[in-house]
Amino acid sequence: MASIPLLRFTPSTPRLLPHPLKPNFLQSRTRIQTRPKPASISAAYNPIPATDRLISAVAYFLPFFNGLQYGRFLFTQYPTLALPFQPILPLLSLYRSLPYASFVTFFALYLGIVRNENLNRYPRFNALQAVVLDVLLVLPMLIQRIFSPGQSGIGLIFTVWMHNGLFVFVVGCFVYGLVSSILGKTPYLPFVTEAANRQM
Repeated sequence: MASIPLLRFTPSTPRLLPHPLKPNFLQSRTRIQTRPKPASISAAYNPIPATDRLISAVAYFLPFFNGLQYGRFLFTQYPTLALPFQPILPLLSLYRSLPYASFVTFFALYLGIVRNENLNRYPRFNALQAVVLDVLLVLPMLIQRIFSPGQSGIGLIFTVWMHNGLFVFVVGCFVYGLVSSILGKTPYLPFVTEAANRQM
């Protein structure tokens, strides 16, 4: 009598076939685990050296000293406005007592700092902004001497307004440039920064 082989059922782990439309969870999990980790990104922070900050801060004294002359009408009308400037009067007197101090300082900044390729861009750019600002402050004085508005009438009123506005502008630029240089930030001065960027 022929023996009929018996079918033996052995318990085994059922194999699941991947769905043709759904990704296999195990394969995607394995793929995620074997994916290389992205390299950590470290932000490099390069602070401005103290020497560059000092050069930038000192450069803004040139237009400030030359622009104080525009505050004479404000100082006459409001004498208390001159009190904050009392500490720098000895330095200002020394600066004005030297012959051609403004002329020498101007070219010292331009030739010694702005055109000095050995220095970093930060002090060169700030020195150039100070030079450009100083040049812009000379133009109103030249216009006043050419047209001579007079000592009374509408010409005097226009001169007073122009001087007061220029004085406020100069002091604002000086304080802003000085504080920004100390903090290592680049100051943005209206009309001055654009002109300085074209010259760099």
